[in-house]
Amino acid sequence: MLSFVRAIRNGLAFVMAVAMLMAVPLPSHAAVGTVRLKIVKAGFIVGVGGGNGVLHFEGRNYRLGIGGISVGTIGAAGADLVGRAYNLHRVEDIVGTYTAVSGSIAIAGGVKVAQLQNSNGVVLKLQGKQAGFEASASLSGMSISLR
Repeated sequence: MLSFVRAIRNGLAFVMAVAMLMAVPLPSHAAVGTVRLKIVKAGFIVGVGGGNGVLHFEGRNYRLGIGGISVGTIGAAGADLVGRAYNLHRVEDIVGTYTAVSGSIAIAGGVKVAQLQNSNGVVLKLQGKQAGFEASASLSGMSISLR
């Protein structure tokens, strides 16, 4: 009789363990897209920027609109940035305001590197050439929209 109770208890423990393993959420599949952004920014203390870009995601190109304000900018510059967009579940995830803490300076064709993230969890890792002069130590607020 004792072995029968033990067998039932072990069987219930096994069933509960399997049920708990089945309830563990699996990581969702997030895709990676490529991005190209052309941005122009100018300012003295408060900078204003804008531009456009393209997201290549799941075999299609999507046009992007760029806008934003940053504090601590001095100068005027344009940048042609390329990189990747991580953690995309759908194309609409790229939309939003991106933030990054950065300290950079680019003079006459310098290289710009940035890592930005929005509230949807999308991370942009960008790099490219910057023309003009801009000194910045700011918390940037670049917004991206689908056109």
